[in-house]
Amino acid sequence: MLRRPRRLRANKAIRNLVRETKLNVEDLIYPLFVVEGEGIKSEISSLPDVYHFSIDKLAEEIEELKELGIEHVILFGIPHDHEKDACGSEGYNDNGIIQRAIRKIKEVDSEMNVITDVCMCEYTSHGHCGILTEGGYVDNDQTLEYLAKIAVSHVKAGADMVAPSDMMDGRIQAIREALDKEGFEHIAIMSYSVKYASTFYGPFREAANSAPAFGDRKTYQMDPANTNEAIIESELDVLEGADILMVKPALSYLDVIRRVKDNFDLPLAAYNVSGEYAMLKSAVKNGILAEGAIYESVMSIKRAGADIIITYFAKDLAKMLKK
Repeated sequence: MLRRPRRLRANKAIRNLVRETKLNVEDLIYPLFVVEGEGIKSEISSLPDVYHFSIDKLAEEIEELKELGIEHVILFGIPHDHEKDACGSEGYNDNGIIQRAIRKIKEVDSEMNVITDVCMCEYTSHGHCGILTEGGYVDNDQTLEYLAKIAVSHVKAGADMVAPSDMMDGRIQAIREALDKEGFEHIAIMSYSVKYASTFYGPFREAANSAPAFGDRKTYQMDPANTNEAIIESELDVLEGADILMVKPALSYLDVIRRVKDNFDLPLAAYNVSGEYAMLKSAVKNGILAEGAIYESVMSIKRAGADIIITYFAKDLAKMLKK
């Protein structure tokens, strides 16, 4: 007998009925860049349709996200340059840019799930993700203390979840212990478990003003050639108490997403990073690709095994999914 798979493609309703992988707006986390100042909603040149917001401009953005059904944001704060120092102290300032942004978002919408990026690169004068030794090497164990302080400060301000992105060894355990000590046992950690030293971060570094002043981050971020290492990093984070694992970037690392998903039973996030966004957005804006390429590309991340997707396309996708 001739098999006829086309029977299940006959119309939209049937295709929806048998679709194996479904992308939902609830799966999406939208990144927000918050800057000092007032009256600022400024498009980021390397990230079309993505903006820097001053805190007084966050309300209208949060309301728009709420109307679109987007329930989760991840925050990145950009302090004044003169506030940056060798130990990133503005990162754990209880009245810092992120801490004030969290409070403002919760004031506008108490149900918005606010996740904060926990790292030091946006707050250090040298742009690296930790404390430097005299030779310019990032001191892993000394950095842990500062990361824990940043995480606790974010949660005290009202963050629902913290997401350490620094790639220091042992940071999940350090943050977990610090949160628990302060009575925040209920706060989840979404770890950037598998974060590669990728060139696809270029537009983000402009947006967050976080490029290293010298050298690169290859001594702490992962070699793009390695996948076995992704399993090691993920396993360590599981043992240290991570609640959600993450792979970053996403589109160039779909194989890694699949491997991590097959090996661990924790929820898995993937970060559809700035370079991936900028390339595809440019192709759509210039008529090289149809807008459906956005949906198709993010669907591939979900199909590879990601349960959660951090993406600058969240608003575009929310509108597509409503159609």
